[in-house]
Amino acid sequence: MTLKEIGPAGIPSLGFGTFRMAPDEAEKMVDAALAEGFRHIDTAQAYDNEEGVGRGIARSGVRRDEVFLTTKILPEFFAPDRFKAKLNESLRRLGTDHVDLLLLHWPSRQVPVSETIGALNDLIRAGKVRHGGVSNFTIAMVDEARAALETPLATNQIELHPFIDQRKLISHLAINNIPVEAYSPLAQGKVAENNVLKDIGAAHKATAAQVALAWILAQPGGIALPKTASPERLAANLAAAEIRLSEEELARIDALARPEGRLVSPDGLAPDWD
Repeated sequence: MTLKEIGPAGIPSLGFGTFRMAPDEAEKMVDAALAEGFRHIDTAQAYDNEEGVGRGIARSGVRRDEVFLTTKILPEFFAPDRFKAKLNESLRRLGTDHVDLLLLHWPSRQVPVSETIGALNDLIRAGKVRHGGVSNFTIAMVDEARAALETPLATNQIELHPFIDQRKLISHLAINNIPVEAYSPLAQGKVAENNVLKDIGAAHKATAAQVALAWILAQPGGIALPKTASPERLAANLAAAEIRLSEEELARIDALARPEGRLVSPDGLAPDWD
């Protein structure tokens, strides 16, 4: 299956997420994901599995230029010199001379975003990074990053699933032609038991999880990053790209959002959310 490419960076609309995967598991699952047809792999320094991800890509036999590879750097390393040094560490661990997308993993409370984005501009000019983006940024933070970046902001990667209301942020991103990448798209497994998602799935001969992914892909600039430790589920996740939800079905899923729907908001890292 050829996945739709989203935004100025041409990000494949479905990616394989590797959060909480040990290096050996990441190696095995990245290899399996690429064999199944994924071409977008998402990792981060904080996941402690970049070496495994790199081995998985090498083991797959898929050409490096056919894989859209993302990693992320934590704010404790946002001072420009440290940021550049940490990216070089990632390249060594991943066994590559560049990443396709580098994200500021969380906003910093200490280093002005313009300074970190300045370092990111340097890395893009040097060819070590193809595209730059952010993760867990609010509307105001996105605007600040976009103003400092010399190339189009590739994405804001955020928690996104049917139980969290991110419409205000997604609308702002869409107006500025910035794709939204969804982490925890299956709400850490919670979508599987939702009766609305199961009911809609039955009409499409699909699972609740596939419906949740299809709902994300239907958002403006929507990109989903499902994670699975089961090779058998890879094909099902990819098949979600073929599901076309009606306006009525999308509205029913929109109505599932609730104030307590956010699952990821770590102390010391999370901003004051929109």
